[in-house]
Amino acid sequence: MKFNWGTGIVIAIMAFIGFIMFMVVTMITDKNYDHDLVTEKYYQKELSYQKNIDAIKNAKNLEHPVELIKTNEGLKVLFPSNFNPTEIKGKVFLYRPSNKKLDFELPISISNPYLLVPENNLLGGRWNIEVSFNYKNKDYLVTKELIY
Repeated sequence: MKFNWGTGIVIAIMAFIGFIMFMVVTMITDKNYDHDLVTEKYYQKELSYQKNIDAIKNAKNLEHPVELIKTNEGLKVLFPSNFNPTEIKGKVFLYRPSNKKLDFELPISISNPYLLVPENNLLGGRWNIEVSFNYKNKDYLVTKELIY
């Protein structure tokens, strides 16, 4: 069999197609390339963004700000000492950018001026924490990135 330039072009095209197919299959099946959106309801959250801006502004204007403190028991979310803890309603959302299966949400229903997130729920690494709560019909939102 004689190997000419036409045969070479066909072999090159077939090799290229094989390489592209290999890359497509690898990208689809490999878990290292599995990236998700930050939130499933992205556009719905975008519509309520002005409320978030106002809530963040309210939280920044607090006399005693909300604090996040790492302790041996877990993560303590300390609310302002001048707030009545039984009137604070809301949620604490912990978002793990590297793995959405680790994301979780805790409702705020406390009798002490703090909420404790147990340490067994927090694996080492980066967490985005969002504390959104309502106190006396005023919304507050505190966001923080934390390496645990």
